Amino acid sequence: MPKAVGIDLGTTNSVIAVMEGGRPEVIVNAEGARTTPSVVAYKGDERLVGQIARRQAALNPQATLFEVKRFIGRRWDEVSEEAARSPFKVKEGPGGSVRIEVGGKDVAPEQVSAEVLRKLVSDASAKLGEKIKDVVITVPAYFDNSQREATRQAGEIAGLNVLRVINEPTAAALAYGLERKGNETVLVFDLGGGTFDVTILELGDGVFEVKSTSGDTHLGGADFDQRIVNWLSDEFKKEHNFDLRKDPQALQRLIEAAEKAKIELSNASDTTISLPFITFDPETRTPLHLERTLSRAKFEELTGDLLKRVREPVQRALSDAKLDASKIDEVILVGGSTRIPAVKRIVKELTGKEPNESVNPDEAVALGAAVQAGIIQGDSSLGDIVLVDVTPLTMGVEVKGGMIAPMITRNTTVPAKKTEIYTTAENNQPGVEINVLQGERPMAADNKSLGRFKLEGIPPMRAGQPQIEVTFDIDANGILHVTAKEKTSGKEASIRIENTTTLDKGDVDRMVREAEQNAEADRQRREKVEKRNALDSLRVQALQQIEENEGAGQGAKDKLKAAADAAEEAIRQDDDSKIADAQKALEEELRTFMTAAQSQQAAPQGSEGAAGTRAEDDVIDADFKPAE
Repeated sequence: MPKAVGIDLGTTNSVIAVMEGGRPEVIVNAEGARTTPSVVAYKGDERLVGQIARRQAALNPQATLFEVKRFIGRRWDEVSEEAARSPFKVKEGPGGSVRIEVGGKDVAPEQVSAEVLRKLVSDASAKLGEKIKDVVITVPAYFDNSQREATRQAGEIAGLNVLRVINEPTAAALAYGLERKGNETVLVFDLGGGTFDVTILELGDGVFEVKSTSGDTHLGGADFDQRIVNWLSDEFKKEHNFDLRKDPQALQRLIEAAEKAKIELSNASDTTISLPFITFDPETRTPLHLERTLSRAKFEELTGDLLKRVREPVQRALSDAKLDASKIDEVILVGGSTRIPAVKRIVKELTGKEPNESVNPDEAVALGAAVQAGIIQGDSSLGDIVLVDVTPLTMGVEVKGGMIAPMITRNTTVPAKKTEIYTTAENNQPGVEINVLQGERPMAADNKSLGRFKLEGIPPMRAGQPQIEVTFDIDANGILHVTAKEKTSGKEASIRIENTTTLDKGDVDRMVREAEQNAEADRQRREKVEKRNALDSLRVQALQQIEENEGAGQGAKDKLKAAADAAEEAIRQDDDSKIADAQKALEEELRTFMTAAQSQQAAPQGSEGAAGTRAEDDVIDADFKPAE
């Protein structure tokens, strides 16, 4: 049975892991790296994913997509500010959803994430020697229903069977607590590239029980980077009266430099940002350069409001768990942005404890997801592990007066199911519209609408007489399913979902087909490149043999050189049939040449002639002289 894997689908980087010998292990990608940049580049019909996509971003900024996790499952009005600062074009899609324009086509964030997932699984399949199909994918604990469903759809588009969607901090706690036997209360502080989560868990006797979770899905390392970008742009504008943020190539270089500077400031008190030829003077066309020194103190000044925002979710999580900070046994840091010294200081200040850094912040989430995958597959080495998670946000329905009537409150253990009875507000009302909401505000308009369900065909009755049974059912993935029926008449009505940001079944099926077609096209392109490279390697080998075998006959050399030249021409013309013919011809000529060369080396050497003397006879040893 093929193994199931765990995937941390990150904003900045993604990681894949598997259970091996009772322990979770990270699977390196094709480039030999343990993390894969969550970057996808479109170059014509070709798609580049990971480090190769990241390397060409500065030259292809409008078709190199990164940090797409910030848009997945979101509505346009939620992300318009983040969209404005991207070098690529993010715009409003159908039903208020988000789309990214690349090469004249609109792609959904789910499609981009599917490319990253496909790359991870393809590389891992090659390493493990078996085709991977079953996966556990992690999401931020504070992801809402639409974002969770969109992440699952990304897995489906990639051709994967998503066994479970698991919260990132919970996964990190699984990785941390796998081999611990005592009882502990753990706070997981997860500040990644695009999102921030705080989760409090109780660990003991194989049970991982989430007590509370809180967070901010608009706060992450990318926001810290953006403050550096804005500072550099503003400083440059003061000096040259030109806004670098309006130039996609310059903006891409600024984003890359800002991330690098942020990382360097985790270990140094200051860093120099140097970007030569960042743009040209619009009047004189002379090149302009950017060079600034950024100190850690200045960086903390630029990000002061962001640092304040990490405090409230920690305090809210403690309050919801009904715990004092002194009751926390360990604080686990997850996510690359927790390496920022100011963040570590705040964590220590809020909890009174030095953070535990025994887990790798970049890999812990994927390792925990692999543990969850092993649990689902019944891995006997894991013993009896029970994972009890919670829903991050309150879910309810809109009632008369524009209020929200909570059905399932935040931090309720999942899976969860709740049924409530509602009725009509007017006489002879033929139907009702059920607006499903998620959020903590009392007014419906201030919360996120997950969808509007229409229940129609209610028989004529007085107001208040119909009995409309609404059921909320949250599965283990934290994904909500809603049903409704009218009880008094015994009539059940169908429910139609409208105005949701996730893709409908038709869109998903179409994207799956497109992904399969692209995968086949990518395979063909890869095979073509491999054939070209194989022929070129053989050509170089043939030329080396001509040089190394000086004793071979000139005729054999000429024939092999001609075959090598024909191979070079076939590669230049990029013709598949000519490449195949040239490969065959060059292999034959090389075999013939090597046989002739080996025969020449094995032939006996003749004497100098009967009348001559051997050369050795004329040589006098310097240490030898006749006796006196």
